[in-house]
Amino acid sequence: MLIGVPLKSGNILSALATFEILQEPIYNLPGTISMIAQTNVSLDRIASFLRLDDLPSDVVEKLPRGSSDTAIELVDGNFSWELSNPTLQNINLKVFNGMKVAVCGTVGSGKSTLLSCVLGEVPKISGILKVCGTKAYVTQCPWIQSGKIEDNILFGKQMDREKYEKVLEACSLKKDLEILPFGDQTIIGERGINLSGGQKQRIQIARALYQDADIYLFDDPFSAVDAQTGSHLFKVTWFHYYALYVQYNLNYYNCMHMAECKSSLI
Repeated sequence: MLIGVPLKSGNILSALATFEILQEPIYNLPGTISMIAQTNVSLDRIASFLRLDDLPSDVVEKLPRGSSDTAIELVDGNFSWELSNPTLQNINLKVFNGMKVAVCGTVGSGKSTLLSCVLGEVPKISGILKVCGTKAYVTQCPWIQSGKIEDNILFGKQMDREKYEKVLEACSLKKDLEILPFGDQTIIGERGINLSGGQKQRIQIARALYQDADIYLFDDPFSAVDAQTGSHLFKVTWFHYYALYVQYNLNYYNCMHMAECKSSLI
C-alpha cells in the first residue's frame, strides 16, 4: 500500500510508463523556458524597430542610371539621428561619374554617417541630396549570413560564372576557397564564426563587386586585411569602379580626390 493505492503489478507498470513519458519533457523544460525568454527579448526588439517612424521618402532624390554626369550631389545638407542634436551640418559634396573620393578625418567626425546619408539612412533636416544610379555598400563590420559562401557573394543575383570567377580573383579568395573542405559550397556558421576577419571582409567586398552597382561606398574596407591584400583590393576598386571611401589609413591614397571630414563639416 502506497499513499492509499494498492501496489499491484498493473499500477506499478502504468506508473513506470507514465514516468518514462514525462522524463524527456521534464528534462527539456529548463531549456524551453530559457528559449521562451530569449524569444520574448527578440520579439520586443522587433516590435521596437517596427514602431519607429519611417524615413521620409524625400531624403534622397534618386535619379535613373545615366541621366546625369554627377553620381552624388549634396548641397547645404544637414542631417541628424536626433533633431535635437545635429550630426552633420552644412555638408557640400559633388562626386562626378568616374571619380574616386576618399573621406578622411578623426574618429567621430562623421565619416561613416556621411555614407549613411548617401544611403538614405539618416533623417535629413534640410538641403538637397541627389544620387544617380545604383549603390553597393561595404560596412566596417562585415555582415555575413548563415549559408554557403557562394550564396553570400551572389546575394540573390543569378550566377554568371565568368564574372563570379573574376570577382573571386579580384578579392583574393581563390586560395582561401582551395583550403576550405567544400570550397565556395562551404557552409558558414552564424555571423561567419568559422571565418577569419579578413575572409569575412573580402567576402563582403566580393558581394558588393558582384552587384555591378554604379556607386560603391566603402567604409574602412581594408582594416581587417593585411597590407599586401589591402593594396591589391584597393587597386582593383581603384581602376575598375567609381567609389567613395572612408578610410583611417591614408597609405593607399596617393592620387585621388580627398575630402576632409572635420567637426561634422565638409
